[in-house]
Amino acid sequence: MSETKIAVITGASAGIGAATARALAAAGFRTILGARRVDKLRRLAEAVDGEARQLDVTDPASVERFAEGIGRLDLLVNNAGLASGIDRIEDTDEERWRRMWEVNVIGLMRVTRALLPALRAAPHGHIVNLGSISGFEVYRGGGGYTASKWAVRAIGKTLRLELLGEPIRVTEIAPGLVETEFSLVRFDGDAERAVKPYAGMKPLDAEDVADAIAWAATRPPHVNVDEIVLRPLAQATSTEVHRAG
Repeated sequence: MSETKIAVITGASAGIGAATARALAAAGFRTILGARRVDKLRRLAEAVDGEARQLDVTDPASVERFAEGIGRLDLLVNNAGLASGIDRIEDTDEERWRRMWEVNVIGLMRVTRALLPALRAAPHGHIVNLGSISGFEVYRGGGGYTASKWAVRAIGKTLRLELLGEPIRVTEIAPGLVETEFSLVRFDGDAERAVKPYAGMKPLDAEDVADAIAWAATRPPHVNVDEIVLRPLAQATSTEVHRAG
C-alpha cells in the first residue's frame, strides 16, 4: 500500500489557501497548513483532518520552526502573498514595497529552501507557486505588486533549471481576478473600495484556483505542468475587463 501523500500549504487560513487545503484533502493528501492566524487555521485543519502550524514567512525563525519534523514532503504550495496599495511608483510609501517583497518573494524562497530536504526525501516532490497574470502583465499603480510577481515567475523558472534531473516538479499557477480577501488587504480594509474590481463581472473564486492546483498536483509524476493561466471569462488582460451595465 502506498504512503499517504503530504502537502504543505502556506497562507492557508483563508481564500485560495483554505480552498486548496480542502481540494487536496479530497484528493487524498494529508495537509500541513501554515499561516499567522492560528485560530482560523485550526478550524480548517479540523475540517480537513490536517495539521495547523503557525507560520510567518517573513520571519526566518518562524519558517525554521514550521519546517521542523517534516521529514518527507510530496507537495509544497507556496500560496502566501499579498498586494498593498495601488499608487503610482512616485507616490508609493516604500514600506508597501518592502511588505510585498518580504512576503511574495523572500518568504516564498525562504520556505522553499527550508523544505527542499523534505521534498527530496519523497519519491516525487512538487513545488507549486502562486503567481498571477501580473507576473507577465503590468498596469498603472501596480509597480510594487507586479514586480514581485514577475520575481515569483523568475524563481519558478530558476528552480525548474536547478532541479532538472531530480524528481521534483515545479508549477506556477497564474490567476486573474479572484474574489477573496486579496482586494480587502490591498485597500487597507476599505470594504467599499475592495468590491470595485469585481463590479459588473463574475470573477474567479478561490475554489476555481484550488481546482487548478489539485489538477496539476495529481498528474502522473513524469508530467510537469509548467504553468496554468486562468482568468474570468470577462477578463482579457489585467486592465481589459467586460463589465455588465
